[in-house]
Amino acid sequence: MSNRTVLLHPYVTEKTMNAMSGTPAQDLKDGNRLEFVVRRDATKAEIKKAFEERFEAKVDKVNIKVMKSGKHAVIKLKEGYSAEEIGMRIGIF
Repeated sequence: MSNRTVLLHPYVTEKTMNAMSGTPAQDLKDGNRLEFVVRRDATKAEIKKAFEERFEAKVDKVNIKVMKSGKHAVIKLKEGYSAEEIGMRIGIF
């Protein structure tokens, strides 16, 4: 599976925007997270590899949610990398 086809598109809602910065109103202990819709057959390891190669940022953890709209990956970046900066690069802001 090509790294380009693993990450389909970012999933942007008010909650995911707050998760980028870790707004206290959302009761998140840590922010610096992005959410992407991914291929349904993609594994956590494939998602991590594809994200790191595409955005040149290190991933701390990948969590998966399967929803009606598809499979979502919540990607937490390692300290020293900014989810807000990557969001600006891909046009979320």
